[in-house]
Amino acid sequence: MNATTRLGLLGLAISLSACSALESDKINYKSATKGATLEVPPDLTQLSKESRYTVPGGVVSAAAFEAGQAQQPRSADNAAPRAIGDVRIERDGNQRWLVVNRTPDQLWEPVREFWLENGFVFTQEQPKLGILETDWAENRAKLPQDIIRSTIGKVFDSLYSTSERDKFRTRLERTANGATEIFITHRGMEEVYTSAQKDNTIWQPRPADPELETEFLRRLMLKLGVSEEQAKAATAAPVPVAAGARMATVNDAPVVQLDEGFDRAWRRVGVSLDRTGFTVEDRDRSQGVYFVRYVAPADKKEQGFFSKLFSSTPETGAPLKYRIVVRSEGNQSTVSVLNATGAPDNSANAQRIVRVLFDDLK
Repeated sequence: MNATTRLGLLGLAISLSACSALESDKINYKSATKGATLEVPPDLTQLSKESRYTVPGGVVSAAAFEAGQAQQPRSADNAAPRAIGDVRIERDGNQRWLVVNRTPDQLWEPVREFWLENGFVFTQEQPKLGILETDWAENRAKLPQDIIRSTIGKVFDSLYSTSERDKFRTRLERTANGATEIFITHRGMEEVYTSAQKDNTIWQPRPADPELETEFLRRLMLKLGVSEEQAKAATAAPVPVAAGARMATVNDAPVVQLDEGFDRAWRRVGVSLDRTGFTVEDRDRSQGVYFVRYVAPADKKEQGFFSKLFSSTPETGAPLKYRIVVRSEGNQSTVSVLNATGAPDNSANAQRIVRVLFDDLK
């Protein structure tokens, strides 16, 4: 085969790969964690150290989990799905979540297994808080499925990488009637060129993807016993528009005001904290309080929404603790920031936190 013919075949393969990538809407994170844990790009590793909302905890590999499971007998309760009637999906604006008539303790292991089966590893596991957070991973289904990859196989596949990374946080919250609300929130990163010459790249945040969150909720419904047809029908329903948000000042302190009652406001603020990467150390729904940790960057200039969360500027001081408080009267709710002692806070940090929440809630 001469050089011209080889170049022609290479061009055809590239064309086919582009079509394949455009037509594929699959999700496949499994191949990213087979064998060794997914290797996160250096910029993302650095980001996790410099992030103003850091998350402690080790990594649990899917391979280790599966090896342990193979040695354990599966109980009858785990082997058979529960009645599909105890799972439903709720929606509010672009937020969707599951309501399951089981306790968080009953759901913890099935939900944990779900993420491991989908190819993820964990950076945070807090059963008492009901929080599971995955490490950064790439969706290998977005890679072109071309002739070159199928011919050369694993060797060539290891050289392929997408320009996006995703991580997910799952939060299980007990309701007043003993059921559990399950929220899945997405955070994304993308690799972009820093110059016109395209000789250098950096990783920067990309917006949360509500459709991706919904797809994983649909898949979790299957894990919990809902049929494929019912899950598709439930997640395909039209999404109503959520009430808007506005910034205001109350008693010289910045707040976010929402035109909705406590239940919806509490839920929306919780999802917003998850999506924007806050470290939630505890929460008290009866008092309407989320306890969070925050590290302020050295650069005090006003920045965009994502720059606030993923600033690469030096950090100043140790993490500070704040309370995000939701107070409601009828169909009106106010979200404010208190310091660690519970006093109103109008500092620059409090204003930044309120701005981040407002940008996500509006």
